[in-house]
Amino acid sequence: VQLQASGGGVVQAGDSLRLSCAASGATFSVYDMGWFRQAPGKEREFVASITRRGGNTDYTDSAKGRFTISRDNAKNMMFLQMNSLKPEDTAVYYCRARVVDGKTYDYWGQGTQVTVSS
Repeated sequence: VQLQASGGGVVQAGDSLRLSCAASGATFSVYDMGWFRQAPGKEREFVASITRRGGNTDYTDSAKGRFTISRDNAKNMMFLQMNSLKPEDTAVYYCRARVVDGKTYDYWGQGTQVTVSS
């Protein structure tokens, strides 16, 4: 599967952004999907995840109540609605597809930059 993240930008604190992740090359609905982010000088960290059919979601504590992950399997798309953005949300955001078939296989998109100014 190939993934392409988009929707990043430069916004002010309190603003909203909607990130998109477009998947191609495979059956999208077999993958659990997630968003991760990496700030300068820091390790990549988990932000949110959603199961194959969208029935279950999970968020890092800092994203709970502000971010919403969703997916549209018919369009091979995943989204991250980010509200009430804070400067500490500044990072490159990556989408990941995961499938487990005896082994765990992870696929990453190229990342989209989100910059939140105070």
